[in-house]
Amino acid sequence: MSTSLLIKNVGIASEHEVKRTCHDVLIVNGVYKEVVPSSEAGFTAPEGCRVIDAEGKLMMPGMFDAHVHFREPGQEAKENIASGCAAAVNGGITGVTMMPNTSPSIDNASVVQRVLEMAEKVSPIQVLTSGCLTKDREGKEMANILGMLEGGVTMLTDDGDAVPNPMLLLNTMRYAKELGAFFASHCEVPELAGPRALNEGVQSYKLGIVGSPKIAEEICISRDIQIAHAAGAHLHIQHVSSMEGLKIINFWRHEMGANVTCEVSPHHLIFNDQDIADFDTHYKMNPPLRTAEDNAFLVKALKEGSFDLIATDHAPHTVFEKAQNFVDAPNGITGLDSAVICLYDKFISAGEFDWDLIVKRYSVEPRKLMRQDAISVTVGEKANFLIFNEKGSTTFTPDYMQSKAQNTPYLNKTLKGSIDTVVLGEDVLIDR
Repeated sequence: MSTSLLIKNVGIASEHEVKRTCHDVLIVNGVYKEVVPSSEAGFTAPEGCRVIDAEGKLMMPGMFDAHVHFREPGQEAKENIASGCAAAVNGGITGVTMMPNTSPSIDNASVVQRVLEMAEKVSPIQVLTSGCLTKDREGKEMANILGMLEGGVTMLTDDGDAVPNPMLLLNTMRYAKELGAFFASHCEVPELAGPRALNEGVQSYKLGIVGSPKIAEEICISRDIQIAHAAGAHLHIQHVSSMEGLKIINFWRHEMGANVTCEVSPHHLIFNDQDIADFDTHYKMNPPLRTAEDNAFLVKALKEGSFDLIATDHAPHTVFEKAQNFVDAPNGITGLDSAVICLYDKFISAGEFDWDLIVKRYSVEPRKLMRQDAISVTVGEKANFLIFNEKGSTTFTPDYMQSKAQNTPYLNKTLKGSIDTVVLGEDVLIDR
């Protein structure tokens, strides 16, 4: 028995353009059958077809987040794969890559298999996982890389920490790149980073908290790129937070020919250290929020194409953990429920950029990085999309959010825009 869905009077956004003129999109058995301007639609919807009138709204490919922490196995009080995927769907995200800093760490083939089997059982969306560079992320010896790659891992990272031994990092990169892997670096010199509470600067002095200087991140960015370049490896720099850090990346990329990509998180585009005036631990993260000058530079760089992708670094924690004092509370912010909406609220609604940038950097390029096919609203492709209501609004109440964790500055705040529909294949995952 065939299933069909007709989306009427909807605009369509792709990585190339944003068409706000009305289109009719017919989906049969989970595949795009017709995509035509509404004024030219001459097809007849199949009998029993479900119809959604999306006039004034925009349809676009489902997003892909290449940097999420789902905490399973071992830390399920914070999040698990099921709740993390529910948060992703809630935010219009239909694919994710999990980080390996779980307990036990994802550092061998058996854990990779266990995690992916759990995801297969509970997730309606695509779930990939990265694997550790070193055993148990301890930075002492190489992890079981061959087994993890055979299990489906493509990206290796000790995310949460940098690999302290440069010789081990070089040898691991030389070995693993021959097997087809690439690498992602959390860049930080711990001896410089200190307590990691917030950026070192005027605000840290005002609050009387020892700050983490930008050079703790920037020195490690330079080191890891040089090591990867010497190994002939592809390196991806995670959650770049500072102007100088991105300048280092661009130098190695453009002047030295290094194979390096990088990502930016929404919170490093939107917030800065001035937002921490009341010691709110929802603004405590690693790398820490930098300055307004860094915000402006990173936004400009995103628009100019210096960032390959957007990724949330979704990092859930329990309410109890985040209720500690600012120095002792764990680093991290959730992002899956809110990423698309907060980017619309802050930038698109203000005319800073448009949806084509979001589709490219938060859907197309993350999938390419993970060696997955890019998706689009095109006849013959599997349906995979969200519908965004630019005239709507969203209040991030605990009931609205699907993540187990609520460590976000947006808690109980209302932003412009809403995600009204999410569809993957034949499944309507959200219908508001």
